[in-house]
Amino acid sequence: MWLKPEEVLLKNALKLWLTEKSHKYFVLQRRRGYGEGGGGLTGLLVGTLDTVFDSTSKVAPYRILHQTPESQVYWSIACGASSDEINKHWEWLEHNVMAILSVFDSNEDITSFVQGKVRGLIAEESQSASIKEEDDPEKFREALLKFDKWFGLPEQEKLVTYYSCSYWSGRVPCQGWLYLSTNFLSFYSFFLGKEVKISISWDEISKLTKTTNVILSESIHVCSHGEDYYFSMFMHLNETFLLMEQLADYAVKRLFDKETFETDLSLRDPLQITKRGLENRARNEYFTALFRLPREESLDDILDCFLWIPFCHAHAFGKMFIADNYICFNSQDGSHCNVIIPLREIMGMDMPDKSGKHISFSTRCKITLRFTEVKGSDSLVKTLEGKLNCGANAQPMLGNEEESCPNNSQENSTTFAHDGPSPSFTGDPHSALLKESSKTVNTEALMRVFHPQDAENLDSKMLKEKMKVQSWNIHFVEYGHGVCMFRTKKTRDLVIRGIPEALRGELWLLFSGANNDMAAHPGYYSELVERSMGTCSLATDEIERDLHRSLPEHPAFQSDTGISALRRVLTAYASRNPKIGYCQAMNILTSVLLLYAKEEEAFWLLVAVCERMLPDYFNRRIIGALVDQAVFEEFIRSHLPQLTDHMTDMTFFSSVSLSWFLTVFISVLPIESAVNVVDCFFYDGIKAILQVGLAVLDYNMDKLVLCKDDAEAVTILNKFFDNVTNKDSPLPPMTHHPPFDSDNQNPQLKVDITELIRESYEKYGDIQSMEVESMRRRNRLYVIQTLEDTTKHNVLRVVSQEVMFSPKELEDLFELFKKEHFLSCYWVPHSPALKHHDSSLPYLEQYQIDSKQYCTLFKHLSPWSHSANADSLALWSFRLMDENSDCLINFKEFSCVLDVMYNGSFTDKLKLLFKLHISPAFTEDESTVPAASKRPPLFDEAMTHDGQLNGSNKGKVDIQSYLKQWHDELARKEESIRDLPRINQSQFVQFSKTLYNLFHADPNEEALYRAITTVTGLLLRMEEVGRMLNSPSSPLRSKLGIIQDCQGGDSIQESQTLHKGEDAPQEGQTEIEWTFAFEQILASLLNEPVLVTFFEKRVDINTRIEQAKSVQLRSKRQSNPID
Repeated sequence: MWLKPEEVLLKNALKLWLTEKSHKYFVLQRRRGYGEGGGGLTGLLVGTLDTVFDSTSKVAPYRILHQTPESQVYWSIACGASSDEINKHWEWLEHNVMAILSVFDSNEDITSFVQGKVRGLIAEESQSASIKEEDDPEKFREALLKFDKWFGLPEQEKLVTYYSCSYWSGRVPCQGWLYLSTNFLSFYSFFLGKEVKISISWDEISKLTKTTNVILSESIHVCSHGEDYYFSMFMHLNETFLLMEQLADYAVKRLFDKETFETDLSLRDPLQITKRGLENRARNEYFTALFRLPREESLDDILDCFLWIPFCHAHAFGKMFIADNYICFNSQDGSHCNVIIPLREIMGMDMPDKSGKHISFSTRCKITLRFTEVKGSDSLVKTLEGKLNCGANAQPMLGNEEESCPNNSQENSTTFAHDGPSPSFTGDPHSALLKESSKTVNTEALMRVFHPQDAENLDSKMLKEKMKVQSWNIHFVEYGHGVCMFRTKKTRDLVIRGIPEALRGELWLLFSGANNDMAAHPGYYSELVERSMGTCSLATDEIERDLHRSLPEHPAFQSDTGISALRRVLTAYASRNPKIGYCQAMNILTSVLLLYAKEEEAFWLLVAVCERMLPDYFNRRIIGALVDQAVFEEFIRSHLPQLTDHMTDMTFFSSVSLSWFLTVFISVLPIESAVNVVDCFFYDGIKAILQVGLAVLDYNMDKLVLCKDDAEAVTILNKFFDNVTNKDSPLPPMTHHPPFDSDNQNPQLKVDITELIRESYEKYGDIQSMEVESMRRRNRLYVIQTLEDTTKHNVLRVVSQEVMFSPKELEDLFELFKKEHFLSCYWVPHSPALKHHDSSLPYLEQYQIDSKQYCTLFKHLSPWSHSANADSLALWSFRLMDENSDCLINFKEFSCVLDVMYNGSFTDKLKLLFKLHISPAFTEDESTVPAASKRPPLFDEAMTHDGQLNGSNKGKVDIQSYLKQWHDELARKEESIRDLPRINQSQFVQFSKTLYNLFHADPNEEALYRAITTVTGLLLRMEEVGRMLNSPSSPLRSKLGIIQDCQGGDSIQESQTLHKGEDAPQEGQTEIEWTFAFEQILASLLNEPVLVTFFEKRVDINTRIEQAKSVQLRSKRQSNPID
């Protein structure tokens, strides 16, 4: 590797380096302790120093120096890990540099020329984006060289960054280097002769946390496969931990949670991930989560500044966030002030002075925001002017100011009708649905239709409601009204008290950020409704089934008006996001949204909830809900320790709280109380749900600690929820759940929802949203690995009944099977192997491998892999297992065929070999490529999935197909050897050749060859006699030559040629080839004890498994992973 020229004082290094080649201007040196002569004590000490002090020579024990005569100063220009590598550099210097140095007049000119040449070579080598993006490309190149040598990963494995740290092995620290790459966490240390090398793939990590204990002040704890690793003494621990979290999260999403991954375009290519890219991504995620903005929004810059707060008559210090379409402010001085300014709302920008440090924005809602002392404002003004000028062209699309200024909003009715004549659906059950969908979409919240407020009603609840409205109106006057309003602690206090019925929909839209989505996509919902209604899919079937289960107690959903609106919103969302489609609990949430928001607003609120506020909740595995439950359990441990001391099984809290998270407490609380929780949820996000959940458990603490079982605890909580009321709600009470064990002797105390929410904020308000996001990332690893462990245990439980492998052997085989799948995905962008994993399928079908992956495993694990035709055996056995011709096999099929090879009886193994040489495994025009793999790749892909993974239709035909598969498996178990077809001439020849290949290098090889020759000859004589007896009138055609050739030992191919030569003249006539039944072959082989002994000899699979573990990753480096 060429190095950036640096001065080296040679006299200080004489004891560490030996000169191997020299020239007037160059010298090639070798590090002591390397190469010939071994290391000894010198090599031990030098190696330790090299690792501890990060010397390049540790990994590059050879170097080339440029020298100038009569000078003590040398320049290092190249280093190498091997003698061959450094000699190539030396040869290049001989051919391109040394010969022309004599033309220079001075040593200074020579040195300048050499340095320029070397820098030019380095520039050519550093064309890759990953190196150019680094702050110090030279050091990164050195680190890349070390990483490649120490861990031997494929060249496609991309190093992201590296850190100096210590790994704690017991109580002894090992100082070394931690390397973070796209698929692996790696550590290397060499200290006093002890080498420590650790490489953990991100997908195997189940726990990643920052810890503190007596020995370690602060460290990073990694858990993988039950083993704990502790790394400490980082210069930038928080930065390191964040990058590790991001890389682990990336790997988990890419390999296990493709639904989320496929929506994230920035992570599609694993070869393009860089440290800078991850840092920018973390900033973007923080920004969009903080201000509830669309995930696509890109953050350009963050600047320190002051914002004038008019209601406080003071300046608030904070940070200004400049994005593509927004300017946002977040205070940093404890004033809890947030402001969001969409560029579409800015009417003008004013700068009192030319310095640009003071900027004012006037908005459509007549709010003026003044920023002062803006750091780095020189380029800001030009940037903002460009953004505002670009945005000015799009302003007419927004039409009226209804989204930004609610006071000026107008009621616009929108109709949806199909263009052209409507199709006829006579007799179609969906025809009525299609006709109904063509009607006018609701432009009123259902609550205004079914519970209109009487302005003249002066009862106490209505008076309180009017007082709430008045409080908000005063707040709007002081803090602004609309999207650009100041959001402060006072805003949160008003939300905690409960948003008035008349303002609820508007403020939900504002606090959730759904108003920004709606403003950015005018007309989108109407197009979606028109396109989606009337279609039939699994999602629409499920929606129809659940429509009348959505808040059935509310009159709005006892009428066609409410049911039709709910149908339109759910169907439109299923069309927008087919990855989610429709999931239970979405209907309950959407029902409440429709009560307080117009239909289009309810749709965008649903988008905000499903895609931003509760990510991954509404998918096939509800991973997001499980992650938040794990976060909830952590908070229970830290805030309610007395409860966890009593209830040691934390799974109870997961099971009882699942509906709390999925429906935002709507399914467990009376609707008039649940909407107050929804108010807080839209303002504070998941933090509000966690706080209310903790308050509920805290309120019932005394009763829960006395519970004897989970059922009693569930009853207590259900009673509590039934007695939660909203004393300020103007709505008439609605029946919720029938009371549990209601009696007059022990009346349950009523709990006001406002008091419960206020208590949750007082006790648990210190929970920070960013802390919750970090806990989500951390617990996502645990949840995913738990689901994977569940899959593994279920697969092993089923397969263990079919094979004779021990539980440990079977588990090791499963890990190798799964690892081979992942290794095919690591380094290939858009790898087709990613589609072979589908968590929605039954456990056995979730992981499948193709023929290439199987052949690799066959080579590592099969006892027959030493055969000369091992590749053919692998392909034939794959075809045999691939009964549905989808070019994939599952673990059960894989382990069953291995079980026969290792644990089968003589008959079982022979039957397997027999099947490998008949159709469908073996074909007459046999080639080295299986027939299935000759299809075009697109055909393979389509055949593999066959629509099962496409949109919401997934799984619709799975039940029948898997019942048929189960029936076929039962039928196969009853298969008799008499059911096997006969083997023909060419198949038998190949069968005999395979047997010869299997015997190669066996101690009894000679005896085995003689035995198989005897059996082959006997079978051919038997077939000849049988043909003579069955066809007495036909001309006799002697097979003596064939028999003699077979007895010769290894001339089966010649016998086949001879036989074909005899038959050639008869080609035009009807010819019946000689064939053998399996019983004939079995009976003949049983007469040879040496053959029976060979096949019944036990082979230890554990040795092959350990070898496979050590070479599985290395084999990927030797092959081309992109092929």
